[in-house]
Amino acid sequence: MAKCAFVGLGVMGYPMAGHLVAAGHDVTVYNRTASVASSWVTEHGGASAATPAEAAAGADFVFLCVGNDDDVRAVTTGTSGALESMSSGAVLVDHTTASAGLAQELHVAAAAKGVGFVDAPISGGEIGARNGVLTVMCGGEQDAFDKAQPIIDSYAKAVTLLGGPGSGQRTKMVNQICIAGLVQGLAEGIDFARRAGLDVEQVLDVISQGAAGSWQMANRGATMARREFDFGFALDWMRKDLAICFAEAERIGATLPLTAIIDQHYARLQREGHGRWDTSSLIELLRDD
Repeated sequence: MAKCAFVGLGVMGYPMAGHLVAAGHDVTVYNRTASVASSWVTEHGGASAATPAEAAAGADFVFLCVGNDDDVRAVTTGTSGALESMSSGAVLVDHTTASAGLAQELHVAAAAKGVGFVDAPISGGEIGARNGVLTVMCGGEQDAFDKAQPIIDSYAKAVTLLGGPGSGQRTKMVNQICIAGLVQGLAEGIDFARRAGLDVEQVLDVISQGAAGSWQMANRGATMARREFDFGFALDWMRKDLAICFAEAERIGATLPLTAIIDQHYARLQREGHGRWDTSSLIELLRDD
């Protein structure tokens, strides 16, 4: 059993922290909205704290899953942040999708206190978090990763170290770039099938068995055809992630022409008031009814 702190109980963090308890770990949580932390304790046990520093005090592992770079800084190096109270030998694991630059910044800040750091963005969505089968892309030093991996396994099906600090975040960028293209292609295929008078769900069932099959097709194809988007990974979040991708692409000299077009499709949906729709809502821009 490890003593853990979990900071950030959103749609991903809430079930992830619950899996830590189910695996037998001692968990203290912090959430900006205290009532959410209280509800989590009622459901899972454990304890809640008034600040990230209080949650992290005495913890072997501190996990973060918050919104963006500024949020991560606020709960780690900010006033009453987790690093304020973490002890030498502990490990800080950031599951937030954030910039690679921030990961390197936190690695330095953690090392100054003798704390290990792993940037560990996740893929698998809310369903993956609830079922404990997330894919975790990690960057950091081998020893910190080796300590954290058995604990992360509580809510993951795959945990991989891809290189030094920032490597996990850069891999997540690749993931989001690929997803954007997959969803656009799926949207166009489904719209084509509908206009051609085909049974869309039957078509998806057939082609999912071949080279066109993907997680997006298996988990979003039918709901796209039914125009259901009030769940899953919100396009507001996707645009945040893609902005990180574009900034890193500019830094390393990569070009993302297709991703830039799809980002503008998401921007149009945002302007129309659909920022909380699932990313699969791209198909709505192809309809004329």
